[in-house]
Amino acid sequence: MKKHLLLATILASSFAVHSQNKIIRVTNPLDIDREFETVEITKKALGLSPSDKLENYVVKEVTSPAFLETQTVDSDGDGNADLLLFQPKIQASSRQEYEVFVGSNPSASKTVSCYSRFVPERTDDYAWENNKVAFRTYGPVAQKMVEDKIPGGTLTSGIDAWLKRVEYPIIDKWYEKTVSGAGSYHKDTGEGLDNFAVGDSRGIGGIAVNVDGKYYFSKNFISWKTITTGPIRTSFILTYADWDAKGNKITESKLISLDYGNYLSRFEISIKGAKTIAAGLTLHDKKGTITTNFKQHWMSHWEPIDDSEIGMGLVAPDDTVIGFTNYVTNDKDLSNLYANLKVDDNKVVYYAGFGWKKGSPFQTKAEWEKYLSSFAKKIDNPLEVKVK
Repeated sequence: MKKHLLLATILASSFAVHSQNKIIRVTNPLDIDREFETVEITKKALGLSPSDKLENYVVKEVTSPAFLETQTVDSDGDGNADLLLFQPKIQASSRQEYEVFVGSNPSASKTVSCYSRFVPERTDDYAWENNKVAFRTYGPVAQKMVEDKIPGGTLTSGIDAWLKRVEYPIIDKWYEKTVSGAGSYHKDTGEGLDNFAVGDSRGIGGIAVNVDGKYYFSKNFISWKTITTGPIRTSFILTYADWDAKGNKITESKLISLDYGNYLSRFEISIKGAKTIAAGLTLHDKKGTITTNFKQHWMSHWEPIDDSEIGMGLVAPDDTVIGFTNYVTNDKDLSNLYANLKVDDNKVVYYAGFGWKKGSPFQTKAEWEKYLSSFAKKIDNPLEVKVK
């Protein structure tokens, strides 16, 4: 009798564990192979209780022993992870199934490839990167230094680009060598460099509000909050002081994220006081070539930079783009290529980034623009995800 009771207990326990397993079916509706696209699964979709820990779950291909890299995210800031991330690799016009269950991934990465942080040791930058690209923007101390005429400050809400050409993280390393005096991130010693000038421009993805033909924009961010870093995604929020656009009070914050394998950051702008915004790419000294594609809702600027070339790009959902403006002026740093975007319920989403010829596979303008077209096509036709 005791043996039967023991067997029943084992079977019940086994069923309880198995019942927690979920099958995720991911379908690719396009006739192109897909990778470096992040699937988000909520705790609720997995049928888990509030006390269950997403950190204990892993993702594995159903048809093979291969585990996928995962990351958990506390998106609402309540102290508990509510999103499980993974990046499937799906062939054209096909589908793949993955099992989600309690376990451990023997091949889990120990590298935080998607990384961001506040940088108080270099005034007060906020910097972010993945395995392909890196960016930064500037805080209130840097702004006050300019306003007080103290050397070394920066006054702009434009987005700076750091041109890396290695897969591993460089933010901490470059700041450390510059701050310590051991070197400078303005010199390329094999990993890349910062030779991208922002000034008052929008850099790569900064925003403006156009009123009667004039562009207005915020100053430096006043607060920041890191949401997550990891092998798949980094994300954070930047908040700006209210600013004026010819009598219109503008309230602005940015939720920015960058996923593994991507050359474009995702910008989710929360804004009040404007029905449209203009998201820009700097034209620097106006020696580059611009391309706009309204049908595929992207714009590009390909230009020389020192002894190389760089492609900058912005992609937005097709129901967001009103048009494009090539704004050229003799005023220093104020020439920008703008995407004019609709504000819906006080929010706008778009993607902006770059490909450097020395640090990416994009060796020509045509190759860069092909990437933007493909990126836009994937936005319009996202992977279809079902929890079985």
